[in-house]
Amino acid sequence: MIEFGGLVAVVTGGASGIGAAIADRLHEGGAQVAVLDLNPDGAHPEHFAVAANVADDASVQAAIAAVAEKFGRIDIVVNNAGVGAVGTVADNDDDEWHRVFDINVVGMARVTRAALPHLRLSPSAAIVNTSSVAATAGLPQRALYTATKGAVLSLTRAMAADHLREGIRVNCVNPGTADTPWVARLLDSADDPAAERAALDARQPHGRLVAASEVADAVAYLASPLSGSTTGTSIAVDGGMQNLRLRPE
Repeated sequence: MIEFGGLVAVVTGGASGIGAAIADRLHEGGAQVAVLDLNPDGAHPEHFAVAANVADDASVQAAIAAVAEKFGRIDIVVNNAGVGAVGTVADNDDDEWHRVFDINVVGMARVTRAALPHLRLSPSAAIVNTSSVAATAGLPQRALYTATKGAVLSLTRAMAADHLREGIRVNCVNPGTADTPWVARLLDSADDPAAERAALDARQPHGRLVAASEVADAVAYLASPLSGSTTGTSIAVDGGMQNLRLRPE
């Protein structure tokens, strides 16, 4: 598959989990990939890895400048970097609310803002944001995380409206609970990891966690020049969790 031939993609949080799967998928499709990550050492050696903190504007500006200098262009931005948060609305203090929003939402604005001058020059410009099923379905003990991912979903639509006439498409992907290092850490901290894993599997109608590669394939569709009429939308990769209501077996 060479649908990304000649294009340069930036993937934030691309050194592990869903981000790494996205970076690999875009590379397989022919893109040159730059991974921006707090810990870029884990990135695939064929990717251009840059240390970047999406919560720091100077760091983001320097990272995007390094990518543009390396490749001479930026065509695709995948805003994937983010952090989780557990608890009800009362379980995190103001500092934590500000921290998580600063990374999960404002971080996307920082990266996009820095990349926009380059995207405006691309004939195949696309932005894909990573939201979550938490933006479309109420999940227990995820109030802060849900608030940020709901903001990402709305931000995606606003960005799509703002930049469509500049030739930049903006979409987002809404993964269900995925088999990632963050979820693995949550399971490890549970009183009964096996039971917790079974509960997470059962919560999704198809009966298992979402594979990172499945999310990556959805991102590739949204980012592809072949999807030129797709903008301002979201794709749920959640095993039916958002829309299906199956009867118990």
